[in-house]
Amino acid sequence: MAIELTDDLIKLQREADDEGKKLEHLDNDEREKQREVWFEAAAKAQAAVTKFVQDNDFNRYGVEKQLRQVPRHPHPPKE
Repeated sequence: MAIELTDDLIKLQREADDEGKKLEHLDNDEREKQREVWFEAAAKAQAAVTKFVQDNDFNRYGVEKQLRQVPRHPHPPKE
């Protein structure tokens, strides 16, 4: 069953994914600083997921699974 995810949830997950990808090209101190930025972005996404599942009585696993797939497989814009 597909869950109607909010644009905010999708945006936060994409931001966390983007911050995580930046780690690949950094060295030592830069990498540690970027890791903190990534963790903060991921924490915001997780907090939003927690609120979303509580407000809508959804299964967290199902929401997280679907949310992680959306940024990798975005739907075409609606016309």
